[in-house]
This record gives sequence, structure tokens and C-alpha cells, in this order.
Amino acid sequence: MSTVPPTPAQSVPTRATIGRIVAASLVGTTIEWYDFFLYGSAAALVFNTLFFPTSDPLTGTLLAFLTYAVGFGARPIGGLVFGHFGDRIGRKRLLVLSLLLMGGATVLIGVLPTYESIGVAAPLLLTALRLVQGFALGGEWGGAVLLVSEHGDPRRRGFWASWPQAGAPGGNLLATAVLAILAAVQPEEAFQAWGWRVPFLLSGVLVLIGLWIRLAISESPVFEAARARAEAGAEAAPIVGALRDHWRDVLIAMGARFAENVSYYVLTAFVLVYATAEAGLPKGTVLNAVLIGSVVHFATIPLWGALSDRIGRRPVYLLGAAGVGLWAFAFFALIDTRSFALVTLAVTVGLVLHGAMYGPQAAFISELFSTRVRYTGASMGSQIASIVAGGLAPLIATALLRAYGSALPIALYVAATALVTIVAVAMARETRGRDLAEVGPERVTV
Repeated sequence: MSTVPPTPAQSVPTRATIGRIVAASLVGTTIEWYDFFLYGSAAALVFNTLFFPTSDPLTGTLLAFLTYAVGFGARPIGGLVFGHFGDRIGRKRLLVLSLLLMGGATVLIGVLPTYESIGVAAPLLLTALRLVQGFALGGEWGGAVLLVSEHGDPRRRGFWASWPQAGAPGGNLLATAVLAILAAVQPEEAFQAWGWRVPFLLSGVLVLIGLWIRLAISESPVFEAARARAEAGAEAAPIVGALRDHWRDVLIAMGARFAENVSYYVLTAFVLVYATAEAGLPKGTVLNAVLIGSVVHFATIPLWGALSDRIGRRPVYLLGAAGVGLWAFAFFALIDTRSFALVTLAVTVGLVLHGAMYGPQAAFISELFSTRVRYTGASMGSQIASIVAGGLAPLIATALLRAYGSALPIALYVAATALVTIVAVAMARETRGRDLAEVGPERVTV
């Protein structure tokens, strides 16, 4: 007769162990976000003319951002598929697969012929590769943050789990830096002709580094214990368990991501459109402002995560949501000054406030779900929100600018999403310190 292993209290790993896990998650998420954000920057800067040349510039940008949004549509599918198998066979294997898929799609974009060479097939192939990127990223986030959360010390989970989150600004920083360097050293004609391809091809090298690091880490002990218990008895499919026992938590996670997602893509992707097309700033100036803001963002995310370990996830998260909602109005006013210092201030403050949501987010969402459905539930709530939030944000912002010729409707749009997030987080109970080794479907929402 088989014996069901007891539920272990979450052990405290050594600093060396958690350091390896954090490094593997951070490097992997940085590479995947580099690939994903590189597309967004290229959509704002060159894809409108290379893949949609028959349209006027702003319409071409809208079409480029439409393919950008398509990637977000694939993220929930990736989240469900990766979440299901990640809850069944483990976090590590799925993270390796997601890195391979993302890197392969990005390298192929780097060798893709343009509209001038193959006509309408070019934007169609571009869209297909964007779908692969979105599918891969949909599975990456949940696995990376759970691997750290389930290894880490519950007392410092907010801090350790915030490091994979820092991979997002790290990837954006890397993508923006490469594009800024190329824009600075190349004539515009060379950048349009071939220079934009270099950052996409560079992804192949980065993926090899990421794989080398990820293959060396161990599986989550919390997951291994839960899998052993599951093998001793029948359990429902992870998606069934998540929807049956944690449907409120899925909705909380979706709402929590709303303002975080929208504000980030307005601050880092749409700003390239607004500052160049509307404020008349050079591309290099805006890229440098985003570059500086991303450095500060990267550094402050773990600080917000650490603060959430002291005072709770909800207070820090609510501060960030309210902050970005109010800052949206100052943000565009500062961009309109055309001053590099003030544009940099606008982006940097916005990203610091965004970090107050993004820092504690990994621990907060991980703590909402029980182990056997954690990958599925966290990915589902996170990635479904990404469709209507981050995926549509640059598209909606560009459409509002085109319709009204003013930044005020865009600021109101960001403020409205902040209100959604404030309501969602306010409805959740505090999750700080929860033992992730708990077996049952204990709900932490009201």
C-alpha cells in the first residue's frame, strides 16, 4: 500500500541554492523579455515602413502595433498549456522549452524578408512569429516566478521572487540599449536596411547562455512533494482545479495586472510613438530616456519586493496603482516640454511607480494558489489580463492620439485602469508569509 508523503513546511534554502535559482530565473526572463520588447521597439521605429509601407506613417504604426498585440493574444494559450504541463511534470522542463521557442522565433524575425521582397507574405510571417513569441512568454512568467517562490524563504519571498520580475526591465534595458547604440553609430538608411536585424540575431547567443544556466538548476521541492501526493491518488486537471477552487483568485490576479500592464507599455512602447511623432523628439533622445528609466526600474523592483516582506503585498501594490494613475497626467505634460531631462524624469518616475506593483506581484500572485494548480492559476490570471491590458495598450493609445490629437484621453485611459487594479487588490486579503507547501485549495480572497 502506498504511503502519501506528509505536507512539508517550506524549508529555508541555503544562500547559494537560492542564488542559483534566482540567477537562472533572472537570466532566462531577461532574455525572453529582451526578445519580446525588442519587437515592440522595432514596431514603433521601423516595422511600419518595412512591413506596412502602403499606409500613411501613423496608420502603419497602428498596423505594426496590431501585430504586437497579436503576441499578447497567444500568451493566455501559452499560459494554459505550459501551466497544465508545469503543474503535471515540473517547472524546470517547461522553462527550458519556453526559452527555446522564444529565441528561435526572434532569430527568425531577424532574417525575415520585408514587404519589398516578398509582399504581403512578410507581415503574415511576422505575425506568425509574433504568435510564437507570445505563446512562449505566456509560459515563461509563471514558471520563472514559481521556481523562485517555491524554493525561497517565506520571510523574504517578496524580495527573492521580485528578481525574475526585474528581468522585464532588464530585457527592455538590453533591447533599448542595443537599438540606441545602433541608431547612434549607423546612418538612418543603414539602420532601416539591415541594422535593425542585428538585435534579433543576437538573441541566438543569449538563448545559449540562458539554457546553460537553466539546465543546471533543480526542480522546486514544493512541487516535487505535491506531485508525489498526487501520484498516490486521483486529482482533477490543473485548469479544472484552478477554476473550481480559485476562480476568485484568478479574477484578483487579472485585476492586479491591469494597471501594471497598461502603464508599462505606455511608458516604454507608446512613448516612442508619442515623443517622436507628436513632440518631435529624435528617436535617440527617447531611447536614451527609456534606457535611463529602465536602469532605475531594474534597481528598484527588488526594493519594492523587500518592502512588501515588511509591510505586506497589498499596501505596496496599492501605492503603485494609485501612483501611475495620477502620474499619467504629468507624464505627457513633461514629454511635451521636449526637454531631455524632463522626458527622462517622466519615464523614470513612471517606471519607479510601476515597480511598486511589479516588485511584489510575483509573490502576491504565487501566494493566491495551492501548489497543484499554482502554475496554471497564476499563468491564467496573469496572461488573460495581458490581452486586454498590455497587448492593447499601445494600440488603444495610438488610436486615441489619432482620434483626438491630444494626450489627455490617454492619461484618462491609464487612470481608469489604475482604478480597476485598486479595486481588485483591495478585495484580496494579505498573502504575505503564506506557506506555499499547503496542500488544499485555501483561498485568500474574500
